[in-house]
Amino acid sequence: MTTVSDLQEHPLDQVHRLIEPGPVILVTTQHCGIPNVMTNGFNMMIRHAPPLIGCTIGPWDHSYTALRDTGECVISIPGSELAETTVDIGNCSGQELDKFQEFDLTPLTAQQVKAPLIAECFANIECKVADTSLVSSYNLFILEPVRAWVDPSQPHPQMLHHRGDGTFTVDGETIDLKDRMTKWQYLL
Repeated sequence: MTTVSDLQEHPLDQVHRLIEPGPVILVTTQHCGIPNVMTNGFNMMIRHAPPLIGCTIGPWDHSYTALRDTGECVISIPGSELAETTVDIGNCSGQELDKFQEFDLTPLTAQQVKAPLIAECFANIECKVADTSLVSSYNLFILEPVRAWVDPSQPHPQMLHHRGDGTFTVDGETIDLKDRMTKWQYLL
């Protein structure tokens, strides 16, 4: 049997590597008529209905000002085939270049926000900022989805999950345990 003395202490500044917050996403904004896209690995679902998503975007990100000023964005979810592009997007600033052009991404017109959808992503979620009370303390925006889109030509996407050290996990096998979720059947 394992005891505490058998365990190895883990550095607190690396706890994020133990609890991965969600898939790596691309966040698009549009500010002063100029679209931008950033890579984000710190996001989470907060509530089912109405849906709320938490997303950490700090003042060091070019998209921060756009999100604060416009109150809207699109969360685009790339599949694993966009892994290298997704990382490369995160390694540069939209302040210095047009990332849609640089990375050959196709912007699509959203229906309820000005920020563009990304055609190459298997899902796009148009969002309005619902709450900014945690932004000044934690850079945490609470986003409310107002419209969502999926690409039916990508029925089995594999999402990327950043492990916090430059390595990624790609979704693998899916196991179906719906019959065991007796308390949560209404969510299925």
